[in-house]
Amino acid sequence: MRMRSLLFVPGDRPERFAKAAASGADALILDLEDSVIPEKKAAARTAVAEWLQGDRVVPIFVRINPVDSGAANADLAATLPHVPDGLVLPKAEGARTIVRLIEMIGNSAVPPILPIATETPAAIFQLDSYRTVNNFLAGLTWGAEDLPATIGAATSREEDGSYTPPFEMVRSLLLFGAHSAGVDAIETVFPRIDDSEALIAYVARARRDGFTGMMAIHPTQLETINAGFRPTADEVAHARAVVDAFSANPDAGALKLEGKMIDRPHLVKARRILELPE
Repeated sequence: MRMRSLLFVPGDRPERFAKAAASGADALILDLEDSVIPEKKAAARTAVAEWLQGDRVVPIFVRINPVDSGAANADLAATLPHVPDGLVLPKAEGARTIVRLIEMIGNSAVPPILPIATETPAAIFQLDSYRTVNNFLAGLTWGAEDLPATIGAATSREEDGSYTPPFEMVRSLLLFGAHSAGVDAIETVFPRIDDSEALIAYVARARRDGFTGMMAIHPTQLETINAGFRPTADEVAHARAVVDAFSANPDAGALKLEGKMIDRPHLVKARRILELPE
């Protein structure tokens, strides 16, 4: 499943579903959690369940409520019979939360799970545990809003939009946790929808650091996100040259290419670039 861009859509706004599906997102996240007030959750479940029964042009994830919220069972009962392509799990606290969700699902097939893995202080200390349940995961992602609210931080961001040191650390740990588990690392949302230059820089930094995709909060962000996680023609050409060089010299540990020395880590990077959707 290609996941460069995952677009959030409130589950109680079914009039937006079709437009979101045609927006260019690689996947939709129909939300039953934070964007839906308690009084509208039942109607949101019905709307999402009805949409899941139609023809799909993109994969559909459903963000359920946290497993200990008292609302997750109703979310699952409404949506699982219609086989969502994945579940987004908020407030996840490591493998034990995944196991708890699987127990709640019971005898039904378990869709791929995308945990939002950094929304509580306890969650930070469980990031490496996802290795033990990676066969159930679609990836790992993080959030920069709930955690600062939980610990009483005034903000997670500097004035220029970059993360403050505590939350920069959380981002890094999530990134390494995802790669440790062997799953996609999905960057969190960029809250500004009126600053295209800042979004371009944010996406470029995410891909540079090793994230493979990003969540979006507005359709206008999708073109930038998709382009940012798409390898350029120059990157593809160089990656092919690296692969070809080692194919021609299979016993070499290091080679000279285009005036520079390359070794096996360059080959690993080149193969990953060639695996990216163009």
